[in-house]
Amino acid sequence: MISRLVVVPHPPLLVPELVSGAVPDTGPVRSACLAAARDLAAGASDWVAVGVDPSGPRVVEGVAGTFRGFGVDVRVSLSADASSVDEDLPLPALVAAWLRERVGARSVRVHLVPPDLPTAECVALGERLAGSPALLVLGDGSHRRGELAVGRADERAEPFDEDVREALATADTAALRAVDPVTAAELGAHGRAAWQVAAGVPGAWRCARSEFLAPFGVGYHVAVWEA
Repeated sequence: MISRLVVVPHPPLLVPELVSGAVPDTGPVRSACLAAARDLAAGASDWVAVGVDPSGPRVVEGVAGTFRGFGVDVRVSLSADASSVDEDLPLPALVAAWLRERVGARSVRVHLVPPDLPTAECVALGERLAGSPALLVLGDGSHRRGELAVGRADERAEPFDEDVREALATADTAALRAVDPVTAAELGAHGRAAWQVAAGVPGAWRCARSEFLAPFGVGYHVAVWEA
């Protein structure tokens, strides 16, 4: 059974080489994610991850990839003995690989789910992943926050992220299951499906620590759950 579950965002800005002129500004988000990943690695060297990408549902493992599509050819791998390269590895898998390398985990197997995956199917996947050693959940909050919003700002974004923050901070799986997929999509909160996979993982969860940051008009949720 999973005894530790970690939630992190997956923006490219986590990788210093991609934001060379803004490393100090992006530092708090990076530090929070690395701290959470270290907690995950402390309990298990082999991880299972869940991320959201239109190419899902599919599973990727044992390959290397590159952040070249985000401006710099930073190479990362999903395992220490990756035998091939996927030049089109999606962003959640790239970030999972980057975190794995930074904290010294051995491998990460990434389940990619489509952004419109119904809640019931997300929860069902979480139930199926219950036997995994450790779970890394990758997903961003709303990108329609304030003046720095991607596209237009939406007054619903901040209360939406606050509800998610509270649910993660209290390990409230019922509240995560109740997140409306339509509202999440309208607010650009593509992490919704991944969070609802987490909500399906059985266990007497408690939140060991959580953090919320929104430095660039996007909500970034970080949480560490233990059972």
